[in-house]
Amino acid sequence: MKLDDLITKFSTTTENQCKAIFSTLFIAGNKLQTIFDNHIPEISLKQFMLLSIVRQSKENLTFTQLGSLLGCSRQNIKKIADVLMKKGFITIQQSPHDTRAMCIHPTEKVNHYFENDFSQYQEQLKYVFEVYTTEEIETLFILLSRLYAGIENLERNVADENNCNL
Repeated sequence: MKLDDLITKFSTTTENQCKAIFSTLFIAGNKLQTIFDNHIPEISLKQFMLLSIVRQSKENLTFTQLGSLLGCSRQNIKKIADVLMKKGFITIQQSPHDTRAMCIHPTEKVNHYFENDFSQYQEQLKYVFEVYTTEEIETLFILLSRLYAGIENLERNVADENNCNL
């Protein structure tokens, strides 16, 4: 089956379009992760995303806060952080606000990586978006931002169902 056949098949109803959108998000994420993991040196896409957030944050974020931002568990953040610490990208220190929490601090290697090693690959990321007009990118940005509201709605409903089943 070809991609065009799937698009045609799922374009007939809103329900089918919702299924296709959900599938597309999953497949696109997998494809991007595969491309990134196979072509970007030294770190995986998940490690890259964690470093990006840590680097951009003005405050020291805990494992729990980072897990919430990245949509994964505190334990997953800890695993990723342990690998990044061994590679010299971060240090892990106790939170100054909560002695039970641990925070991730970027090392100078993070800035060096983003400014030197990663910059050549950042140019390649433009290929993902060069098929869109400026207006389409703006619309996509707005729609993907709204997707978070839908995901939060799903999380609330799942949590409510779990509480009812207790």
